[in-house]
Amino acid sequence: MSRQLITIIVFLCMALTANAQETIGVNTGDITSPEIRNDNSVVFRLLAPQAKEVFVEGDFLPKRKVDTPFGEMEQTGRAAMTRDDKGVWTYVSSPMNPEMHTYCFYVDGMRINDPSNVYMLRDIATYTNYFLVDGPLSENYFVREVPHGTLSKVWYPSPKLGMERRRMTVYTPAGYEDNTSKRYPVLYLLHGAGGDENAWSELGRAAQILDNLIAQGKAEPMIVVMPNGNGAQEAVPGEYPNSMYKPMFMNPKCMEGSIEVAFVSDVVGFIDSHYRTQADKRHRAIAGLSMGGFHSLWISANNPDTFDYIGLFSAAISHQTQGENAWVYDNLEGKIAKLFEKHPRLYYIAIGSADFLIKDNTEFRHLLDSKGYRYEYWETDEGHIWANWRKYLNQFAPKLFK
Repeated sequence: MSRQLITIIVFLCMALTANAQETIGVNTGDITSPEIRNDNSVVFRLLAPQAKEVFVEGDFLPKRKVDTPFGEMEQTGRAAMTRDDKGVWTYVSSPMNPEMHTYCFYVDGMRINDPSNVYMLRDIATYTNYFLVDGPLSENYFVREVPHGTLSKVWYPSPKLGMERRRMTVYTPAGYEDNTSKRYPVLYLLHGAGGDENAWSELGRAAQILDNLIAQGKAEPMIVVMPNGNGAQEAVPGEYPNSMYKPMFMNPKCMEGSIEVAFVSDVVGFIDSHYRTQADKRHRAIAGLSMGGFHSLWISANNPDTFDYIGLFSAAISHQTQGENAWVYDNLEGKIAKLFEKHPRLYYIAIGSADFLIKDNTEFRHLLDSKGYRYEYWETDEGHIWANWRKYLNQFAPKLFK
């Protein structure tokens, strides 16, 4: 190879490297954001020299009321950021509570994610940045130096839904692969409206919570099954044929009985036949948030011999529908009576004091109280948010299979 050719190649490599570094510099400005301080205050920074105004929007800020086509509603709070002479906008928060927090920026009215923070979550059709503030309330949300379980994306047939394959996320605890003679209890953990089989493992930190609780000896080693609760979907949007569409809040076949009809035969049946489960009522639990709580309520009520532990997290309760699956939602009082005749070991209800579903949950508890049915109730602050649902899982899991 000639010296001239070598020189050309070297210059080309240098040009490509310089361009890549320049791109990185443009995106991040080589700044740190967010920066979590020792007192749990957090510094946010964004390089935007041409911007006229920049706001940070986050779940750690006071809620704001806005007018919408549906009336006045509360939305995530915003705070103005200040600009220095280099074009870096900054906001310093008050000390934050231990939690997994989410945020984004608004630059001259345009919503953007933080280019300095690679950690993002998708909730329905929206991506937001996140960070973790450590402390007693969030200690189990972190990846710790403990034995880790395995998360698998598992395809299974669903004859009741007319699908040759659907996908679920399955957590198997540390040691499952090594001890091939041991059998495990199973928690079926269901997501809310707009979610999918990724919701609990990503937004809910389910794997981290279970890893840490099991390592601490607070929870029994268990399999956790997180199915897709949208009966018309095979899997997460974009991960099955012809599914490159914008995710929606309410999907077809999610609250008209299809999931309830298919659940025990298709989901539970597959798990019991493909995993080392303790395949009886004593070793099965079902729980879910919002729509998943609705599913958990009706699946357990229609199958009183299947689950010994039921968890309703901010659950939708009543529902009316028509069609071939209408029977799923009839005679709630009678079905609950048959369920409690079987003496479930735990019936657990949790909801936030500001949740829009608290009235329905209160009325449902009045029904249980009037019949003398035993259940556990936990009312937390705030509303219909993941911060509550992570707390509920953190408290619910240690109560199982004792």
